[in-house]
Amino acid sequence: MLAICRAVTTEFYTLDICPSEFKIRAMVLPYKVATLLYCFNERDDVLLLERAQEPNRGFWSPCGGKLKMDIGESPYVCACREAEEELGIKVRTVDLHLTGLVSEHGYQGQTHWLMFLFEIKVRLKTLPPVHAEGRFQFFTRETLASLKIPQTDREQIWPWFWQHRGGFFAAHCHCHPDGHNEWTREESIINSKSEIPSHGRTDH
Repeated sequence: MLAICRAVTTEFYTLDICPSEFKIRAMVLPYKVATLLYCFNERDDVLLLERAQEPNRGFWSPCGGKLKMDIGESPYVCACREAEEELGIKVRTVDLHLTGLVSEHGYQGQTHWLMFLFEIKVRLKTLPPVHAEGRFQFFTRETLASLKIPQTDREQIWPWFWQHRGGFFAAHCHCHPDGHNEWTREESIINSKSEIPSHGRTDH
């Protein structure tokens, strides 16, 4: 707060303005927690969403959504809820494999993110319909390089996801104002098997 130390007097009123300190504080960014769903069909093509909403509007990325932190929702329950809301399928927590945990500091200069990357073991049989969040499409792994995908996904998240599929990794990304990202991989567990078993289940 900025205040001027003086007293102003007229025949109508007297105004005393008291002194105070003038401080500039760094803006505190919100911290948001979200889940991302990595889904595949029976050919092992990955399902991506062309986002119609921010963040990353117009980019292709896995679907998902923010945790309902006001009710204490768990990441696994959030992933199951998002699968039903966006994909139209019902999955259980045992149908999920937590492949990655990624924190992003100051993403786009607007938000800190903590993201849980879940692979859904259930294989999709058909393409989900257009959703308010955007449209879906299946892609082969090889075509991802030609897609419009977020910078952080291209730099590390997709490479580490493929490397740790069936295992687990944790990473932190410090997003700098000049556009470059500083990555730290904090844990890495690589499974010798490169594919998540589907337990014979298919949906949709």
